[in-house]
Amino acid sequence: METNRQKKIGTLLQQDLVDILQGEVRKNGIANLIISVSKVNVTSDLSIAKVYLSIFPADKGPELLEAIRTNTPLIKHDLAQRVKQQLRRVPNLIFYIDDSLDYIEQIDNALKGEENPIENRDLLAKRKKS
Repeated sequence: METNRQKKIGTLLQQDLVDILQGEVRKNGIANLIISVSKVNVTSDLSIAKVYLSIFPADKGPELLEAIRTNTPLIKHDLAQRVKQQLRRVPNLIFYIDDSLDYIEQIDNALKGEENPIENRDLLAKRKKS
């Protein structure tokens, strides 16, 4: 369970990371790309921050995540300049792709009946034990 301090630091890091990442996208003139920070989880000792990124379009996600991971020291430095009045040490940043929107879409499609096993008997074969 997260403490209030962890939640506050996570929110602070989330807001500043959004500004840093979107600023880099604008500065480099990359069109048709949206990066948002969906969640930041901070460990109890405040040494590690897990940053979950939502990237649109999703097909650019893996290559963009790799670019962000290689530039993590620069991102951490920019973040340290922004939060130096609030934090003594900036946590180490670990970036992940947030695929929860894809998961929600799969559930939504199943509920709408697009994958209804009653109407489409071929879906039942996947679920049978061999």
